[in-house]
Amino acid sequence: MAESPSQSGAQLVAHQAESDLASLVFEMSQQVQVGMENMLKLVNEIDGNSVGIKEETERSKEFAMEKKRVLEEEKEQFQKAAYTILDMLSNRVLDGAVLVYTLLSWYCI
Repeated sequence: MAESPSQSGAQLVAHQAESDLASLVFEMSQQVQVGMENMLKLVNEIDGNSVGIKEETERSKEFAMEKKRVLEEEKEQFQKAAYTILDMLSNRVLDGAVLVYTLLSWYCI
């Protein structure tokens, strides 16, 4: 049987709608794929930057620990020098006091 013109027109419209829908789905999937590729590039870039930041943080930590060690050594040296000076001053004061006491003892005799 031959199809009526309205049936063939309806089929043509349905076929065109399916074709348009398939094209739209294909375009959308292409856009999603491009978006995912861009996101993957960004993730890889972030990972690369993260590694660089971790390495820089580790170097900074090592530098800070070395600086702390040097400062501790300098602190100990200054403390030793200060105690030595205090000891020298203390001995001079005591020696001076002994000298004065001795002189006074001789004078009073």
